[in-house]
Amino acid sequence: MRVLKLRTKGWLVAFGLTLMSVQSAQAETLSDALIGAFNHSGLLEQNRALLRAADEDVAVATAALRPILNFTGSLGRTYARTTNRTTSVLSETNGTSASMGLSADLLIYDGGQSKLAIEAAKENVLSTRARLLSLEQSVLLRGIQAYMNVLRASETVGLRQSNVRLITQELRAARDRFEVGEITRTNVALAEARLASARSSLAAAEGGLISAEEEYRAAIGRTPGRLGKPGTLPETASSVEKAKSIAVRNHPDMQAVQHDVAAAELNVLRANAAMSGSVRLRGGVNRTENATANTSTNSGSLSLEASVPIYQGGRLSALHRQAMARRDGARSGLHIVRLQIEQQVGNAFAQLRVSAASRDASQRQIRAASVAFRGVREEASVGSRTTLDVLNAEQELLDARFALVNVQTDEIIAAYTALSAMGLLTAKHLNLPVQQYDPAAYYNLVKDAPARSVQGDKLDRVLRALGKE
Repeated sequence: MRVLKLRTKGWLVAFGLTLMSVQSAQAETLSDALIGAFNHSGLLEQNRALLRAADEDVAVATAALRPILNFTGSLGRTYARTTNRTTSVLSETNGTSASMGLSADLLIYDGGQSKLAIEAAKENVLSTRARLLSLEQSVLLRGIQAYMNVLRASETVGLRQSNVRLITQELRAARDRFEVGEITRTNVALAEARLASARSSLAAAEGGLISAEEEYRAAIGRTPGRLGKPGTLPETASSVEKAKSIAVRNHPDMQAVQHDVAAAELNVLRANAAMSGSVRLRGGVNRTENATANTSTNSGSLSLEASVPIYQGGRLSALHRQAMARRDGARSGLHIVRLQIEQQVGNAFAQLRVSAASRDASQRQIRAASVAFRGVREEASVGSRTTLDVLNAEQELLDARFALVNVQTDEIIAAYTALSAMGLLTAKHLNLPVQQYDPAAYYNLVKDAPARSVQGDKLDRVLRALGKE
């Protein structure tokens, strides 16, 4: 019989562990939330479209160096009526004519403006890619904050509910002791007041949980289920100095501004090249049919045309100065962004250190407050402590638990904020199992300005894969 009991007990333990593992597997993880945030974000989809628009700027700039071929056609009818005032002779003529032709235009030389425009457009593409990556970081960080704030709000509600139950028990005990004359009515009133305050705090916590769940739904795209606590903190850097060095090299905001500066430098050269003039080769063929005269005329032309600006009211000089001013502004922006990124890294690591120290202090405070609370309750049971002493001790323990919940949440958010400040909070760096957007796939198909061709057919397939056609 004893062996049977042991086996039964062992089976129950195994069943309980299996049930716990199944429940744990069903709990939503932080990784699941980040996948949802990445796939749900309309901002990412919006900025991917903006990136494709920037890709097309390269195609537009490239087209300026290609031959321009146009078809022209016209159909007209003429009518004339002539009256001789002396002889009163009236004559009328009318006729129909049609013409069609082809015209061609090829840029031979423009001082390098078109080539510089292509390079500037490429720099803008790289800048837009970096900003898309920066937005990805913001989306993922918002998802992390939403996840952790729901956890914080849920635990806060749990602590408030436990507090209400505990004070209810204390109130019941105080009334029993009042009935037998051990304490006065004042002690009962204190417990009643504390219970009303606890219920009010519980209502506020429940409202905070609803707000956190709404933010979770907006950031992740679904209602939060049972959330599991994150495990270890993400790996960042061993020191603030190393983190700042990584951030300056890798942060997408820094890369975006660097490409902005490069594009601005190229635009200065473009504005300077605009003063050198241009050379174009123009040609065309034309055929005219005159139905009235029953004649046809074929004609053609070919010319090499040069244009050199002499005076345009100061427009070209103003554009050149404007480009230089924008370049100087972009350079200043590079300095500002660098300082901002370094400041963000410093703030994130400072918050991370503060949260770690506060977590350790809160844990020690909880241990001490738990011992004090149990001691005060035992002393109150023998009459050496008042109901107010018990309530105060319980409040100190509750405050310590609240503090621990907050600092644990803040520590995780600070760790991921530090990762974001370093430019590493990306789906690729976090190894998220999501469909990565390849910014080069679309660009490689449009950079040479394809029309209807094999390359154009490939572009159509890319658009269909993106769901845009």
